[in-house]
Amino acid sequence: MKRRTAREKALQAIFQIDMNETTPGEAIQYVLDGKSNDDYLEKLVVGVAEQRDEIDSILKDHLEKWSIERLANVDRNIMRLAIYEMIYCEEDVPVNVAINEAIEVAKIFGDDESSKFVNSVLSKVKQSIEKSSLKDKK
Repeated sequence: MKRRTAREKALQAIFQIDMNETTPGEAIQYVLDGKSNDDYLEKLVVGVAEQRDEIDSILKDHLEKWSIERLANVDRNIMRLAIYEMIYCEEDVPVNVAINEAIEVAKIFGDDESSKFVNSVLSKVKQSIEKSSLKDKK
């Protein structure tokens, strides 16, 4: 499975977990619809589910004039997925790639403004990550 496809399926599974409170395993099986599992898909879904509180905290810190509850469900979950990749997959996925992929997924699953909004918020997250990484090196 290509990474883009894994991200799209992961978004669908994360959305299922968010809306229906299913387990990561159940959500993955649902989106795969009988097809074989993918390691990266599983890593994304399980990772976002396990780190959701931390990811949501980061997301809340970078929203201006928005609460996380007011976000469109799709946008919220696209950004959760991207933040997970930015923080926990940085050795495998460059931050800019995670942002660009989130923008492309937002164009597919979100509304007309989703990609711009996702880009804006994730760019702020990127700046924070870069600042904290610089502090860690000193």
